[in-house]
Amino acid sequence: MEGWCPELGSAIGQILGHATAVAISPIPLIAIVLMLTTPRGRANGLAFAAGWILTIVAALVVLGTVSGVLGANRSGHPASWVPWFKLVFGLLILAMATAQFVKLRRQVETGSVEQPGWMNKLDEFTPIKSATLAATLVVANPKNLTQLIVGALTITSLTPGSGNRALAALVFVVLAALCVVVPLLVHTIGGDRAAATLATWKEWTVRNNTLVMGILFLVLGMKSLGDGIAGL
Repeated sequence: MEGWCPELGSAIGQILGHATAVAISPIPLIAIVLMLTTPRGRANGLAFAAGWILTIVAALVVLGTVSGVLGANRSGHPASWVPWFKLVFGLLILAMATAQFVKLRRQVETGSVEQPGWMNKLDEFTPIKSATLAATLVVANPKNLTQLIVGALTITSLTPGSGNRALAALVFVVLAALCVVVPLLVHTIGGDRAAATLATWKEWTVRNNTLVMGILFLVLGMKSLGDGIAGL
C-alpha cells in the first residue's frame, strides 16, 4: 500500500481551494432546497445529490486520465507546461470575475435578480430528471468545469501512484459535494423544522449569488496565477 508522501500533501493543499469553489455553488444549493419542498422531495434530493457526486467523480477520472496522457507528471514532477496552463486559467477566471461584477452592477441598477425558468418546474421533476439536472450543473457551469480541470491537473501532476491520486480525488469529491449533501442532511435530520432554515439559506443565496461568485472568481483567479508563477 502506498503511504503518505509530501507530494500527496502538496496536492491536497492545492486542491482544497478548487474543491471548495465547486462546493460554493449557489444554483445547485437553491435547486436542492426547492426540490426538498416538493412532494417527491426526498427521492429527488437523493437523486440530485447522487448525480452531482457521480458526475464530479467521472469528471475527475476523465480529466485525470487526459492529464496523464498529456504527460502532466514527468518523473514525479509537474511537466513544464503545467504552470503556464495554470497561468492561462488564472487569467480566464479573472475575466469571469469581471463579468460577474458587471452583472452585479446591472442588478443593482435594475433592482432585480433573474432566476432560471426550470426552478419554477421542480415540482414536476422525477429522480432521473433531478440527477440529470445535477450532472448538467456540474459540467455546464464554467466555474465548476475550470475548477475540475485545474484540480485534476494538480492531482495528476503532483501526486505519484494511483492510490495517492485516488485519495487526493476523494478529498476533492467530499468537499465539492458539501453544497448538496449538507441541505439534504439538514432536511433529513430536521424534517419540517428544517424548512425555515433551508428557506433562509435559499433567500440569502438568491440575493447574494452574483456578489459571491464575483469574489470567488477573483480569489480563485489570483490563486491560479500564484500557483502558475510559483511553478515556473
